[in-house]
Amino acid sequence: MHRLENGFLQKAAAEKLEKFNKLRGHEVRTGEFWDIVVITAIDEDQKLAYEMQLSEKLRRRELPLGVHYHVFADPPGYKIGNGGSTLYVLENLEDKYGENLSKFKIMIIHAGGLSQRLPNASTLGKIFTALPLGDPVYQMLELKLSMYIDFPIDMKPGVLLTCADDIELYDIASTEKIVFDKPGFTALAHPSPLSIGTTHGVFVLDPREESGISQMEYRSCYRFLHKPSIEEMYENGAVCKGTAMNVTNSEFVYTDSTYYIDYATMQCLLLLLKDIRPIICEIDAYGDFLQALGPGATLAYTHNSSNVTTEESNLLKVRQMIFQRLQGKALNVIVLNHSKFYHIGTTREYLFHLTQDDNFRSELNLVSSAFSTCPSVMPDNCIIHSVLHPSCIIGPGTVIEYSRLGANVTIGKGAIISGCDVSSDLHVPSGVFMHSLSVNVHGTTSFVTFAFAIEDNMKQCVTSLTEIDELQLFGNSLEKCLYHWSLRVEDLKFSGDTGRFGLWNASIFPQCSDLRHSFTLSLQMICSLYSKSTFRFPKDIRLLSIQEVLKYKNLAEMLKFRQHLYEEIQENKNIPLNI
Repeated sequence: MHRLENGFLQKAAAEKLEKFNKLRGHEVRTGEFWDIVVITAIDEDQKLAYEMQLSEKLRRRELPLGVHYHVFADPPGYKIGNGGSTLYVLENLEDKYGENLSKFKIMIIHAGGLSQRLPNASTLGKIFTALPLGDPVYQMLELKLSMYIDFPIDMKPGVLLTCADDIELYDIASTEKIVFDKPGFTALAHPSPLSIGTTHGVFVLDPREESGISQMEYRSCYRFLHKPSIEEMYENGAVCKGTAMNVTNSEFVYTDSTYYIDYATMQCLLLLLKDIRPIICEIDAYGDFLQALGPGATLAYTHNSSNVTTEESNLLKVRQMIFQRLQGKALNVIVLNHSKFYHIGTTREYLFHLTQDDNFRSELNLVSSAFSTCPSVMPDNCIIHSVLHPSCIIGPGTVIEYSRLGANVTIGKGAIISGCDVSSDLHVPSGVFMHSLSVNVHGTTSFVTFAFAIEDNMKQCVTSLTEIDELQLFGNSLEKCLYHWSLRVEDLKFSGDTGRFGLWNASIFPQCSDLRHSFTLSLQMICSLYSKSTFRFPKDIRLLSIQEVLKYKNLAEMLKFRQHLYEEIQENKNIPLNI
């Protein structure tokens, strides 16, 4: 049964990809695609990075043309969440288009963030994460646009809100279509195990409506629960019984992904912004907006701060104002019974879905080698936009993207190699993440390769230098690592917030004059930990943290390296181009 369902999803996804490919590089006609596509950024630096990549995509004609593509950065200062970003995007759009906004079909992709759990996306953004499909390779942006290719056709003017690191695959009958034409909010819902519901939004469907057995249903939501416990799902009537895709037992819940807001509701949100500005707290576009909707909504959620990164003093007041503005508005649900929701926001998820998840790979027809020059690779590898010498040996479950590997290089299993230039005869251990970046410090271009184990927690912090032995890197305490690298604890520097010490802001990665040497030096650091030997940095070398590398990043140089790879791959006439 599951194989049959996966086949339907594969066919549906292939049809959407084919439609998008026909629009790629061509002027779109009115009504057949989005009028405006917006990508959000956490700050002006990230905005610049996104704009550079968008410009390059448009230059190469990799996106539909005749569309207004925008990148809007969050205001400097407070962390405002994707809800705050949504409000400021709507304001920017209204300032730019005025009353014409009432005619447009808009997609907003929330892509702001540091991506600490998937650091190869930290510099250039999750929405520009490469995937092993297409020629040239698709990134998350193209896949998003492909999977939503049918939405604008049957959508009234308004906004579709989505996130950069998830993928929704669905199949509906040929006689059905997804229509966004109702006032208020309209959300997509996917059948999921109860365990998935604890980390997502869950819809409590109106019990007065009968559920039919079909691939798609239009339902009303009585109440929306944000990351509820399993007990809360039962108490609120969110648990459904029966058979559903992606669920192994007879009980499941409907979880959230993307949602639509009609133009009148957009105006309501703009009034809300006037009420609460300046935004100085974290607002969730799902938890704070959707929990205010439906006849069963109550103020109780406004007191829950468990899912907030930093609790600010006026959070409760802001949530109450959101509730007052949105209370009584409808939350319509389009139930997609033949659908799956995938999240690719961590190194583990990234490796699993691209190398081990046979269902996901078959549903999107992902390949083991996409737009690359490389030796024959095993089906459980993933090589993207890279050049590998024929003598290279790549372990199973490994992803290599935007890299060049020299002769006789061996990479262990379950590793991620990103943006690297690897010298001949080097061996990279299993379970290692290595990502090379260019930086510009005091007007000089240089390179840094940061490295850690896939299992390392890059978000972990301590509040005192006496606790740094709690920070783990490659199975060793950071203090033990310093010993192997001939450094004293008192020599270690941390960037940024002086009260927080973690792997993210520990200045431990060497700054080198060329890309290849940068990789080699960082690999020697790793190998000294595995062999329990001593490593010494070259004299007078500067050490940077990941935080500093992102601050000093040289985007033009990094994109130039990718362009060189692109040209080299294009010149190789024997490369099989898989779509």
